[in-house]
Amino acid sequence: MLFKVKHALARHFSTSLRYASSSKSVPQQQISKLLIANRGEIACRVMRTANRLGIQTVAVFSDADERSLHTRMANEAYNIGPPASQQSYLRGEKILEVAKRAGCQAIHPGYGFLSENVEFAELCQREGVIFIGPPASAIRDMGIKSTSKHIMSDAGVPIINGYHGEDQSEERLIAEAKIIGFPLMIKAVRGGGGKGMRIAETEADFMAALQSARTESEKAFGDSSMLLERYVRSPRHVEVQVFADHFGNAVYLYERDCSVQRRHQKIIEEAPAPGLSDELRIQLGEAAVRAAKAVNYVGAGTVEFILDKEDLSFHFMEMNTRLQVEHPITEMITGTDLVEWQIKVASGEPLPFSQEQIRKRGHAFEARIYAEDPAGGFLPGAGPLDYLSTPEPSATTRVETGVRQGDEVSIHYDPMIAKLVVWGENRSSALQLLIEQLRNYQIAGLQTNINFLIDLARHGHFQAADVHTGFIDQHMATLFPVKTIPEEKIAQMAVAYVLNENASTRRQSLARNSPFDLELNFRPNYTPTRSFRLKVGEKERQVEVKSSGEEGFEVRVDGAGWMPVKATRKPHENRFVLQTNINGHVSCFNTVIENGSIALYDDSGLTSAELVQPKFLNADGALDGAATGSVMAPMPGVLDKVFVKPGDSVKAGTPLAVLIAMKMEHVLKAATDGVVKAVPNAEGSNVKKGAVLVAFETN
Repeated sequence: MLFKVKHALARHFSTSLRYASSSKSVPQQQISKLLIANRGEIACRVMRTANRLGIQTVAVFSDADERSLHTRMANEAYNIGPPASQQSYLRGEKILEVAKRAGCQAIHPGYGFLSENVEFAELCQREGVIFIGPPASAIRDMGIKSTSKHIMSDAGVPIINGYHGEDQSEERLIAEAKIIGFPLMIKAVRGGGGKGMRIAETEADFMAALQSARTESEKAFGDSSMLLERYVRSPRHVEVQVFADHFGNAVYLYERDCSVQRRHQKIIEEAPAPGLSDELRIQLGEAAVRAAKAVNYVGAGTVEFILDKEDLSFHFMEMNTRLQVEHPITEMITGTDLVEWQIKVASGEPLPFSQEQIRKRGHAFEARIYAEDPAGGFLPGAGPLDYLSTPEPSATTRVETGVRQGDEVSIHYDPMIAKLVVWGENRSSALQLLIEQLRNYQIAGLQTNINFLIDLARHGHFQAADVHTGFIDQHMATLFPVKTIPEEKIAQMAVAYVLNENASTRRQSLARNSPFDLELNFRPNYTPTRSFRLKVGEKERQVEVKSSGEEGFEVRVDGAGWMPVKATRKPHENRFVLQTNINGHVSCFNTVIENGSIALYDDSGLTSAELVQPKFLNADGALDGAATGSVMAPMPGVLDKVFVKPGDSVKAGTPLAVLIAMKMEHVLKAATDGVVKAVPNAEGSNVKKGAVLVAFETN
């Protein structure tokens, strides 16, 4: 009850709790109409708070997002260009023009895109539109990592040893690298989100890592400047949420642990960070506040630290001058709405609470649900959300998303589908709820990381809070074990497929007013035994199914003995509930079957199979499909560059093409020596996963 009262207080800006300095006068400007210069879940998140505050919202959208959820939620929505971010969501002048035309007093940039763009913040200020974020000067100082290190050092914030100089010659960088020692971290000066970041384990690795980081940084930020830092092996990534107003007040809202990452990008976060003493929490918070005050910060910001896993010493890494993706877990443990704080502070109001009035309670987790292939190196994916069922929102569970069933995860943007946020009285109860709600998050139509998140949350070392940035690499064998699908599960999928096919045939028959098929399992000329192949994981399995009476089947897998299965199918919207009884063991599953794909959801997450379609000889007398040795797209994306042409001879390891997917660059190389036969797709083409990019001559 006490926590509910505190939540209610935190969500209203009670004048009795304001503590602004009376010596500084800041003009207040009411925000009644707000443009959100973003898309997806963060745009929807901002709109929900704005709607609650009675503020009208304006969305912007690219051609690819015309039917997206955020355009439907807003009071108004305006097209700003083609799908590519550079031609739409990064067009600051166009977005500002829309804001003025729509009569908006303010722009909320969300995160990513223009949220840390100095020029856009300055443009808003010149045009008299409130930028809901820090001053442009703070973005500039903290956005250039070398500058921020010097400022932090002067402010008494611990920094890590490294080179942050302006001389970017290769000779100077390699000389500084030798002084720092290996391994070391190479980081883009203007970097973020893991882009433009490489680790050089040895001096021999340095030049290749430097060139790779520079290339990626230039593409992402238009700047190839690098800084070098001592690489702390297996540290923890701990960040502090700070907030400041125009009156010189600044507070911290405790810390988050974001250590578990893949490709230097966060995948699961928690608040507060486990295993820290109250004294250390205060030290982190006060250091973060000093960092904010050193650049005259205003609004929401996050100060990120590297925390030594062994001695718990911490060093400043960077400051993100925006709202973070993982901000909901801070809201859950402090009973606040940080978007409301942003809007109120941007309007000229003081912070609602002093540091002494901010309390934390309980524990919260956020799991990022992505369209990606964890076992395939976490390669991003795209495609339709044919089926989407999410946990029910409650006081302890939030689903932050910008998609609905039937929407498509686009190749043009980040592959995050949603954020699942849970709260519990303590870490163990919150973690148990996270696992339960991940099981309740069910998606069909594209591959996701949900099963991986379940395995991660169940992992013994994660349960024990033994976390660090190398967690996934260290536990690769146990996080990605060789999984054998039991024959019982294959039998259940086979029966589900047959039952679904029977029901589909019955619906078609009834639609024709056919006198036949009056009973579900009655078929004129129906073969008693169905035989087909299912691809389960990487293996194809031969399955036979025959009816053995009411609700009864017998199933044989790969020619083994017949397995008796009792099964019933209960339709529910675009899925059905399958109940099976195998040797007295009764199981119940949500089941989705779409275009030959079978999805069963149980306590372990998703188990899926694909109906193997027969192959036929083509005009050349070869089987349909990609030629042996062809290089295919490992994920959907844009074919950015092609380095070869038909007739070229290439050696194994030769770069053939560059695929851009989810804002990341993937260089595709030849697996063997060969001669290029064809390049079916032109540069700039959108390609699907599995599309042949370079075909080779076959013997």
